[in-house]
Amino acid sequence: MKARQEIADFLSALLTVYVIVIIAWVLISFVFAMGVRVPYSRWSNAVLDFLRDVANPWLNLFRRLPLRVGPLDLSPIVAILVLQIAGGIVIGLVEP
Repeated sequence: MKARQEIADFLSALLTVYVIVIIAWVLISFVFAMGVRVPYSRWSNAVLDFLRDVANPWLNLFRRLPLRVGPLDLSPIVAILVLQIAGGIVIGLVEP
């Protein structure tokens, strides 16, 4: 039983980290859309590339759906909600 609880805790932490990565990418994308440009720096470029490469595969699934309201894109909100619901179901099945 202890191993199942540890797996559930790990999945919960992984889910939390992924949601944070998605939120960080959405915020950075919003800042870039406002015209802010970051001067070239190797470490910041690596962080931005990491966030894009990790968040975009999940977000792209929801960007195909008609979730735009004018200039506002609701796909990240829906993606996070679906991730939280599906993750909660999986964690609930794993927990003893």
